[in-house]
Amino acid sequence: MRVPVAPEGWPFILVPAVVACILALFGWWPAAVGVGIVALACLGFFRDPERTPPSGAGLVLAPADGRVMRVDEVHDPWVGEAVRTSIFLSPLDVHVNRSPVAGLVESVERARGRFMAAYKDEASELNERCTVALQGEGARVSVKQIAGVLARRIVCRVERGDKLAAGARFGLIRFGSRTDLLVPRSAEMRVKVGDRVRGGETVMGVLR
Repeated sequence: MRVPVAPEGWPFILVPAVVACILALFGWWPAAVGVGIVALACLGFFRDPERTPPSGAGLVLAPADGRVMRVDEVHDPWVGEAVRTSIFLSPLDVHVNRSPVAGLVESVERARGRFMAAYKDEASELNERCTVALQGEGARVSVKQIAGVLARRIVCRVERGDKLAAGARFGLIRFGSRTDLLVPRSAEMRVKVGDRVRGGETVMGVLR
């Protein structure tokens, strides 16, 4: 049975858990409790629950859990004239990223950058980031993983040529971040600023 924790999280969970046990064996209870809380916090952060993607023609699913902080129109090198929906992930959200559509990974582009607050508009182009370009059925879609102030490591598990199902896990961002979803402007968007979304389950829009 699958343990609902992202594999990249185990070092962050097990190390403080072992240290807490050692401290407890020596009777240093206040320190053991403090380190144990760190282990539990990491366990919560790296949780990776199962999700059931809805079915339907042209559905675009949320690539991450969090709150919609921006919906605007931009020009994207892969999508073209696009609607960008930015999702802000707090440290309390699930940080596993999921594919918004079923499709072929056409490219994975990683870019080094800054670690400014992820809610700032310029973070999309200046922060450390990883962009996954997907060729869905009849439409191009891209997802951008963006590091934030606390996030120092973007994990992307896919490469060019991989095929993803809608809602499939493809990576995560450690400790606070932002995920941008870009779809063609012809799509009918179903979310607005302030909405909370669940990766792999919430319908962000419908491709037309």
